[in-house]
Amino acid sequence: MSFSSEVKEELEKVIPGPRHCQLAELAAIIHFGCKIKAEGEGLDEIRISSENLFAFRKYFTLLKKTFIINVDVVKVLQAVKVCDEGGHMHPLSDEVSPLLIKNSCCRRAFLRGAFLCIGSMSDPKKGYHLEFVCENEAHALQIQQAIGSFDIDAKIVRRKKYHVVYLKEGAGIVDLLNVMGAHLSLMLLENLRIEKEVRNSVNRQVNCEAANITKTVNAAGKQIEDILLLQKNYGLSNLPDNLRQMAEARLEHPESSLQELGGYLNPPVGKSGVNHRLRKLSEIAEKIKG
Repeated sequence: MSFSSEVKEELEKVIPGPRHCQLAELAAIIHFGCKIKAEGEGLDEIRISSENLFAFRKYFTLLKKTFIINVDVVKVLQAVKVCDEGGHMHPLSDEVSPLLIKNSCCRRAFLRGAFLCIGSMSDPKKGYHLEFVCENEAHALQIQQAIGSFDIDAKIVRRKKYHVVYLKEGAGIVDLLNVMGAHLSLMLLENLRIEKEVRNSVNRQVNCEAANITKTVNAAGKQIEDILLLQKNYGLSNLPDNLRQMAEARLEHPESSLQELGGYLNPPVGKSGVNHRLRKLSEIAEKIKG
């Protein structure tokens, strides 16, 4: 099972307590995951169907919780504002009635229902991406606004004939999973994020240390090259005592760091002092080369 399906399986089991939240999620499922078909001229012959298994099961679960007893389809459609009291049907391409999602808790339920129907999420081991694929701009804007009401930044992109609401930041996806009630999936995603961050941090540290070692080795090689030139063309005995001592220490300890070299001198000097003396030796060598 994909990670996206695992999230939906978890969300399918989340049942809101208040009736107004149940209606908000039911409205999202009817708008985004169902088809309404009229078998005849009367409203009593309207049927609701869905090919989305998650939406299908959640629809009937909410139906039983919300209405308790058997109820005809028209009453359901009226409750979710798809059909008015006069029997006039609103197309499912319209946005979900704002009256149903005016409360924060209802917007959570609305987003949960929307994700069950048109949401998907990539495998977090490969990358972070969560999206809602909407058939029209009105749906996309409503979902984006609902997500934004929880201070989560979602963007919209046009993909062929669809409008896609998406998030690509791990932190935003974690926040949205929390909003929708997918707490187990959230914990799994957080664990994967932590593992990835630790691994990246270790890799950065190793790369940094490797780069520093390479830099140190290259610098030491150049220093030794200059000192050998001085030894051959000038004579180390002709150098001032502090520079002669520095040159001899570098030749004796070619792999030592600047700090370690300072400890071999008498009296010992710090890293900056060692660096200064080596630079002086290089300057003298450059003059000889010139």
